[in-house]
Amino acid sequence: MNEFSYPRQLRLLTGGDFKQVFSRASLKVSDKHLLILARPNDLDHPRVGFVFSKKNIRLAVNRNRVRRIIRESFRLNQHKLPNVDIVILARQGLGDIENSNVHALINKSWNRLIGRAKAKSDKST
Repeated sequence: MNEFSYPRQLRLLTGGDFKQVFSRASLKVSDKHLLILARPNDLDHPRVGFVFSKKNIRLAVNRNRVRRIIRESFRLNQHKLPNVDIVILARQGLGDIENSNVHALINKSWNRLIGRAKAKSDKST
């Protein structure tokens, strides 16, 4: 697998995958516009899924734009992320912020997720 590819196995595809993350999320990264829930997986790579409701991001063009930016950021940072299943939930106003601010927000969130996963693994060992 190419190091920076985004194949099917890097995505949460089924409702069961999402349900496991929602019910057993051990890592949470919260921001005004974004919530990231994650749980460890038994794979050797992270997986990501999106929950962007029409209620929180009204226009489809904005939902798709934000999803595209976050997906690209995940693709470029997947080698740094821990082996977790990640669900990213949009909050009110995420669709209204500029692309550069979405980039900054998701990069900050990835760093916080990495830090929390590292702290959790250090605590358990």
